[in-house]
Amino acid sequence: MKALGKHLIVELYGCDEKLLSSVNFVQNIMAEAAKAAKTTVIDSIFHKFQPHGVSGVVVIAESHLAIHTWPEHKFASVDFFTCGQGSKPWKAFEIIKKKFKATHFSVMKLQRGLLLK
Repeated sequence: MKALGKHLIVELYGCDEKLLSSVNFVQNIMAEAAKAAKTTVIDSIFHKFQPHGVSGVVVIAESHLAIHTWPEHKFASVDFFTCGQGSKPWKAFEIIKKKFKATHFSVMKLQRGLLLK
């Protein structure tokens, strides 16, 4: 059965807390992940919380990439939702996992918009 989109729900554990605290680092890595996934970036917005944590979204022509970090727990939650046959969300996942130095992770893969014909 074909689907309109691929959605990876990612949890990264044991990450570098300093990296998870830097809004500039998080934003740059999410942009790099979007590029690696062969997607077209439309816009992005990121916010640093006090005392810690970063949230952000990269809007792509193929849908979105979103992240929220908990540096105090060395944890990040990331969504990669891409549509179209050309997008490569697993490439985005590999970038994020490596750059945040995750010691372990979990990934749930969903097919979105199942086409019955």
